[in-house]
Amino acid sequence: MSVTLRISICDPNETSRDDLKKYLIGMENIWLEADCSRYEFFGEIVEQTTPDLAIIDVDSQEKSALKLIESIHRKFPKMGIVAISSRSDGSLILSAMRAGAREYLNSPVQIEELVGALDRVASLSADGTGRSKKSGAIISVAGVSGGVGTTSVAVNIACSLAKVPDHSVALVDLDLSLGDADVFLDMIPEYTLLDVTQNISRLDLSLMRKSLTKHESGVHLLPRPIQLQDIQAIETEDFKKVIGLLRASFTHLVIDLSKSYNPLDIATLQLSDHILMLTQLDLPCLRNVVRLLSSLESFEGVNEKIKIVVNRTAPDKSQISAQKAEETIDREIFWQIPNNYRVISECRNNGIPLQTHSPKAAITVSINELARKLAGDRNEGPGSATAGNDKKIGWLKFLSK
Repeated sequence: MSVTLRISICDPNETSRDDLKKYLIGMENIWLEADCSRYEFFGEIVEQTTPDLAIIDVDSQEKSALKLIESIHRKFPKMGIVAISSRSDGSLILSAMRAGAREYLNSPVQIEELVGALDRVASLSADGTGRSKKSGAIISVAGVSGGVGTTSVAVNIACSLAKVPDHSVALVDLDLSLGDADVFLDMIPEYTLLDVTQNISRLDLSLMRKSLTKHESGVHLLPRPIQLQDIQAIETEDFKKVIGLLRASFTHLVIDLSKSYNPLDIATLQLSDHILMLTQLDLPCLRNVVRLLSSLESFEGVNEKIKIVVNRTAPDKSQISAQKAEETIDREIFWQIPNNYRVISECRNNGIPLQTHSPKAAITVSINELARKLAGDRNEGPGSATAGNDKKIGWLKFLSK
């Protein structure tokens, strides 16, 4: 399933309702918005939560359930509705479909049938055109070494994406020990990643947005925990649920990873649409590119999403050319961001993004173009390798010419 579905369910039977909730909570790209035990209350819940899909069990009070389906379909004709019943006679199925149900499942629900129904509903967009409705794109920014500029790039890509009127952008600081995305934006957030993960079972889309702090650029920030001892309290599974909810809430999610490549970082890489691996044109960084690409091969699908981005390029001063770097790392360089230490330093020290401080600077233009390319090429894979795997070049040969 390529979308995040927000689902609300109504079933007066506690046992079958709990069984259905267990199925849904265990699925990826599913967010359980609400569950209700009373037909008469469910219409109001749907109006408040406006889920993508409503699942209604019709067995308890058949006439009330069918009337509820008809009411929801009349008010929200583009909303998917799935009817569930232990009965399989044609008259009830026809009545449910006429009332507005898009799918009809027999109970007890089989997981395979439920997944199939959700996939069919997910294949329809909110406007009913049949075009796939994508969930929010995840752009992860990973560094091959400390000090290569991951936070600066992540923050400014997020600000660039947020300039587009149709975009809604969240920025997550996953450098749990020393992250400083809040400093780059001169913000003092009220809630952190720890607060959100520990309360994920009680959050809906509205509360999630309220837990993030909005910058004047339009970026919504979710910062690292305040205390170092809080880091261990963030569970990977809870964090993945947070990411799922953020994907349902925002068109773009930019995540600034740590340099430790811990379980949270790896989980993020696996969930990402784009992975920007930031490096510089020096021997230690390029050695780490090769090392990381090799290590990440063990995680299915990760390497295919990695894009090599060279930060702080200064062709007239670098002893290592981009061409030599590509030959050694066996991968094309996806993007190069020019060096401008003075501007970046001023932005960081004053908590002002590039878009505001220096909108016409070459570095700002480069990051804007990179953001546009990522927004437009969500499914584009990394560049193909520029050399065969059997071609090896020693590290010190960079300096031989």
